[in-house]
Amino acid sequence: MTKRALISVSDKSGVLEFAQTLERFGYEILSTGGTMKHLAENGVKVTAVDEVTKFPEIMEGRVKTLNPMIHGGLLAKRDDANHIAQMEEHGIQGIDIVCVNLYPFKQTIAKPDVQVEDAIENIDIGGPAMLRASAKNHQYVTVIVDAADYDEVLAQLQTEGETTLELRRRLAAKVFRHTAAYDALISNYMTELAGEEFPEQVTQTYELKQPLRYGENPHQKAAFYSRPLGSNFSIAYADQLHGKELSYNNIQDANAAIQIVKEFDMPAAVAVKHMNPCGVGTGETIADAFQKAYEADPTSIFGGIIALNREVDLATAEQLSEIFLEIVIAPSFTKEAFDLLTKKKNIRLLTISFDSPTEDKWNTVSVEGGLLMQSPDTYGFEEAEISVATDRQPTEEEWEALKLGWAVVKHVKSNAIVVTDENMTLGVGAGQMNRVGAAKIALEQAGERAKGAALASDAFFPMPDTIEEAAKAGITAVIQPGGSVRDADSIEKANEYGMTMVFTGVRHFKH
Repeated sequence: MTKRALISVSDKSGVLEFAQTLERFGYEILSTGGTMKHLAENGVKVTAVDEVTKFPEIMEGRVKTLNPMIHGGLLAKRDDANHIAQMEEHGIQGIDIVCVNLYPFKQTIAKPDVQVEDAIENIDIGGPAMLRASAKNHQYVTVIVDAADYDEVLAQLQTEGETTLELRRRLAAKVFRHTAAYDALISNYMTELAGEEFPEQVTQTYELKQPLRYGENPHQKAAFYSRPLGSNFSIAYADQLHGKELSYNNIQDANAAIQIVKEFDMPAAVAVKHMNPCGVGTGETIADAFQKAYEADPTSIFGGIIALNREVDLATAEQLSEIFLEIVIAPSFTKEAFDLLTKKKNIRLLTISFDSPTEDKWNTVSVEGGLLMQSPDTYGFEEAEISVATDRQPTEEEWEALKLGWAVVKHVKSNAIVVTDENMTLGVGAGQMNRVGAAKIALEQAGERAKGAALASDAFFPMPDTIEEAAKAGITAVIQPGGSVRDADSIEKANEYGMTMVFTGVRHFKH
């Protein structure tokens, strides 16, 4: 009996050559719509699906392959006498190869002006049904959803006359991954359309961006996946222009640097080590900003990850090239800057989009056995309910320092304290088990520079001991959420030392 292949694809890359080769191997080609027209116009003999079903395509093509003459041919067990008898009784012929890819739903909803009606029409029904039926019956049917697999299938047909079970099983697994991802995109779109924030089930899908040499440590395996239609202002959608491939820890640190540099409209530079900022600087130019980020902590910046929110020019590149850095991230690099920096073989140069960046609606973090999901912490200084809790109001310079500290501290692992002047960080205390411990680290790092500087805390002070330490170091301005039952003690202590203290009403824990 003549073997048959059903081919119906939205992505037609390579499909003509695939169908022509199958035809040479003696396969009858079944097809529909645009695929059938494309193949026929290029000399492939094609049998229309409606010739098989004896029923026309109806409802603008919504119904064409959902028919027992098709699905019986896909699902029949070829070594089951009962199935064979039923096929003969109803005139059903087996289908041996199915090559289908789906309506471009992801590409459709990626359009900024997409209409709901257009999105709905690009939800494929018949395609997933054929793919799933064929994948279920992969014992007998070869199913292809990815044009990258055409060559391997043809090679086995050429040498063996049929595909191996091992290949059919791999292809079937790919089909179920593909249809699951497709449905996940649809379910997320429909959930958002319906306005549901935390539905009873959440299905996320990710696409492999690159395998990694190892994870946090060399004995751990790792890979990097990106979220389809995820934020373009992210490490997942960065373009790497130069340098060796990113590591697991590089990606984590780069993500942290990008999240911090997002906070600034003025030229800003961020240096990150182990997912915490070791230096943040702002300036009139990006070169000035980087110089301040470097001066914030010239020791820790060694081997760091740098994010800049302006094009890297030659002046900035000259500063960057003077120290060992793992990664530099920016909107772009001038030719002179790129030529200079690429003299270093291993430095990674990445660009990300700073033009109308999209943002992910939810942040997710895996825990053993589950997933945590929350909206991003985008609450900034302008949204906060600012109040001055002390007798003294901040000076203009202190306000600028407080704003900078507040923008940075929410990106530092809790408990977090950041000391700043109006242009740069001076000390960072991160991830401590108590707040006064974080303050001591930040103040010690700032040293003499703490005199006249500002201190930012990601959460309230449960006791006045942090204010005491800050005052001894010369801090004159403090910003914190407020809200402790002992706020009055901290206010009294600040007034005692002539400090100004601002409450924001907003906590910025980062775990």
